[in-house]
Amino acid sequence: MGAQLRVYKRRIRSVTATKKITKAMEMIAASRVVKAHRKVQASTPYAKELTRAVTAVGTGSNTRHPLTTEAETPTRSAVLLLTSDRGLAGAFNSNAIKAAEQLTARLEAEGKEVDTYIVGRRGVAHYNFRERKIAEQWTGFTDQPEYADAKKVAGPLIEAIEKDTAEGGVDELHIVYTEFVSMMTQTPIDSRLLPLSLEEVAEEATPQGEILPLYDFEPSAEDVLDALLPRYVESRIYNALLQSAASKHAATRRAMKSATDNAGDLITTLSRLANAARQAEITQEISEIVGGSAALADATAGSDK
Repeated sequence: MGAQLRVYKRRIRSVTATKKITKAMEMIAASRVVKAHRKVQASTPYAKELTRAVTAVGTGSNTRHPLTTEAETPTRSAVLLLTSDRGLAGAFNSNAIKAAEQLTARLEAEGKEVDTYIVGRRGVAHYNFRERKIAEQWTGFTDQPEYADAKKVAGPLIEAIEKDTAEGGVDELHIVYTEFVSMMTQTPIDSRLLPLSLEEVAEEATPQGEILPLYDFEPSAEDVLDALLPRYVESRIYNALLQSAASKHAATRRAMKSATDNAGDLITTLSRLANAARQAEITQEISEIVGGSAALADATAGSDK
């Protein structure tokens, strides 16, 4: 066997092994994205009803609560960026990071200081490599987030917005995550969680034409807001974590399918090149045999004379 043919055979074996790995990863991601999407659907009713409750309290009272009242001149904002702990998901992480950087640039252009909070090793590594300050970070649960993880993330953020900016607090809380639209479409978006825009929340939580009921609050509307709004933030972060996890698995499935298809195409190309090299070797051997036979025949004919 010629040297060139051995090279092709070795590359075919290597690409075949890679194809098996990417195919397995594609199947794993496909199974995980279905489970993650079910969790997203299951969390939606709770988030919707909680949003209705928050809207009812906010619009049905004149209480000026720090979580529903915008600062006259906001000077500091917090941005929560959701990425994944693992890669191999195409442009999933880079798109989310790009959206966060654009949001940060916009807030800074408005004259606000920005504190960045990050979920996921990919986002943390990106900011650390560029020596950018991270207020707080969380890792290790992005593939299968639980409500306890959302609560852990929400705690420092709620504390920051309840503090005065002079004491290290923030006036606004924004979140950047990847919304799961379908198996083929995942869109990075940014939204402001706090302070709540009651008009926008009311439109989101209440169908058009429906009138919210009137409530009496005991012991007070402020106490009810103190209890409800942290839960609202936790539920929104939890839903965003689930959306991000489902999007990541869908992006991984798509990336691994593309890698598997490319490996198959490469194997086909290498097989054709190997066949051509083998045919060239056979042709050369036949030519050498024919040439040797002709030379032997000429030598025999010369000796007979």
